[in-house]
Amino acid sequence: MAHAHEKTDLHTVDFQVDPVVLELGQRFVDAGHELSLVGGPVRDLFLGRTSPDLDFTTDATPDQTVALIKKWADNFWEIGRAFGTIGMRKAGFQIEITTYRAEAYDPESRKPVVAFGSSLTDDLLRRDFTINAMALRLPSMELIDPFGGVRDLHASVLATPGAPEASFSDDPLRMMRAARFASQLGVAVHDDVRLAMTQMAERITIISAERVRDELVKLICGRHPRVGVDLLVDTGLAEFVLPEVSALRLESDEHHRHKDVYQHSLQVLEQAASLETDEEGPVPGPDFVLRFAALMHDVGKPATRRFEPGGAVSFRHHDMVGAKLTAKRMKTLRLDNDTIKAVARLVELHMRFYGYGEAGWTDSAVRRYITDAGPLLERLHRLTRSDVTTRNQRKAERLAFAYDDLETRIAALREQESLDAVRPDLNGAQIMSLLGLKPGPVVGRAYNFLLEERMENGPLEPSDAESRLRVWWAAQPESAAEAPQPTATDSAKSPADVEPSPTEES
Repeated sequence: MAHAHEKTDLHTVDFQVDPVVLELGQRFVDAGHELSLVGGPVRDLFLGRTSPDLDFTTDATPDQTVALIKKWADNFWEIGRAFGTIGMRKAGFQIEITTYRAEAYDPESRKPVVAFGSSLTDDLLRRDFTINAMALRLPSMELIDPFGGVRDLHASVLATPGAPEASFSDDPLRMMRAARFASQLGVAVHDDVRLAMTQMAERITIISAERVRDELVKLICGRHPRVGVDLLVDTGLAEFVLPEVSALRLESDEHHRHKDVYQHSLQVLEQAASLETDEEGPVPGPDFVLRFAALMHDVGKPATRRFEPGGAVSFRHHDMVGAKLTAKRMKTLRLDNDTIKAVARLVELHMRFYGYGEAGWTDSAVRRYITDAGPLLERLHRLTRSDVTTRNQRKAERLAFAYDDLETRIAALREQESLDAVRPDLNGAQIMSLLGLKPGPVVGRAYNFLLEERMENGPLEPSDAESRLRVWWAAQPESAAEAPQPTATDSAKSPADVEPSPTEES
């Protein structure tokens, strides 16, 4: 959707650019070339934001650009030369200068075909959205806005410089970028853009998983992640990127006895983001691990939904199923292993708390909760609290009070005991010495026995631990000497492991 060239009154905008920008512009003009600040940095000037990363466009070829900046820049690189881009650093800024170009994607290819151009307007036409298709000509500071970017920015709407179908055909990743900008900037997408995204959603499959992943991470970490996710689902893009989230739109049973799992998940995502801390706190925001776990925590429900006699609905073991589905999706998106393990673990643990208020937990159960969460405990606190979306005020207050009580008990136990890395009161060398054993599986069983004792009873004096180990050892049959034994975290399930009734928040 093209717009007529718009003149903007620069007196209404207070552009503040660093002197290094003007100096670079003057170098190009003095050499007979054009140079303009372009894209996101210009958009951010209107939003009152600054970035250490600056993008420029020019009619100079890459060779001419290198000749102009190689003695001026602190250092430079030519990794993007094939695409017309020369990168450099100057005075703390990271700068990229790209020759005017027009590029298109082969319909079946992931790689752009690049052709250099000679027109700034043509260069802006090929950009993704009008709010990113503005340029600030240097050093004159003339704003070039041929497609109405200022107007759309003020209206908080995302539109494309040309037809959205052509834009998304050139680079289907722009559909993901639309959702990302909706999350980051809180903008709505133009009806034409939404329609094109819906009609062309399957085109996202030609884009590499890594590029999709990068946009998704930025979307989840935006200021309005619920808006971005909802756009992915509404247009059908999520069917190819996050199908597990699309599947959360379960049809209600005829009695409407269970809530909308999809809308619940979006609310949990929103509430989890609101519980992040500043840089000094335990969960500095934006935190992708917490937010993505919040979005994915119930993805096991569609596969585990059962209609019970009497009309009740259950989702037994959806936490375990959801953890596996989440890990599989994240692997497909090429996220790193540490992030995959952290998010999947949170999904697996998100139901542990339910039942605490009714059944009560022993100190042993609290210890297990702490050690099973490990370094994810602060995130688990926030995920569990965010998982309460009931409109029943009394129920919400009861759950909040119960979790307050659990956190108080965790703090008290941590003050009494070192729970961050719970270990038996005797180490492997001491066990072998006491029982006269050589390294092997029997030592491991003895170690697990003492770990179980530590979990159940808290720290023991060495003499008490030795005594209990001897009693355990005396009771071991010779035939079982080499039999594998369960680990401490696998045995003696606490009340926290009991599946709640279908009416519990999840």
